[in-house]
Amino acid sequence: MNSDSFEPQPLTPPDPEAPQRLHRLRTLGLGKPERGFDDFARRLAQTTAMPWAMVNFLDEHGQFFAGLYTAPTTQPGIATPAPSTEPGRRMSREQGFCPHVVARRKALVLDDVCSYPRFAGNPVVDQLGIRTYLGAPLIDHTGTTLGSICVVGTEPRAWGQEGLTTIKVLAAELSELINQREHSR
Repeated sequence: MNSDSFEPQPLTPPDPEAPQRLHRLRTLGLGKPERGFDDFARRLAQTTAMPWAMVNFLDEHGQFFAGLYTAPTTQPGIATPAPSTEPGRRMSREQGFCPHVVARRKALVLDDVCSYPRFAGNPVVDQLGIRTYLGAPLIDHTGTTLGSICVVGTEPRAWGQEGLTTIKVLAAELSELINQREHSR
């Protein structure tokens, strides 16, 4: 193989739906932190017993956590990351796993992130110690994938069918709330 023709595989898949998503996010006024999304993220973390949960939208700048919950402590024996390493409200598309959920338009379950070579090298694995991920897309009534909801933790976890069902049900619930938001305008 000619080394001149080698192109590295991007960390995140192509996103052909990006222009439509940007239009929908602007139409819906989704682009800033919102208490309702923070509350939803808290509920998501509590439902799944995970230390971090996010309501995530992808815009032209990358990922934006309109809803964010970070537990005051993580699992017993594991220190909470220092404030400088806690997830903020913005993250590049190359970090984390939600861009894959958005591009695939379906849930992603990673019991142990390190068991998946494609995901084990993601920067959040080393920077935040993320070892498990569960996420599902937020698809609005137009069929546009606006973003995702997800939970992450620092220990591997077998999610099983129950975890997959839970994240899908909660994503559908939040998608419906977003649809209602548009209709109430």
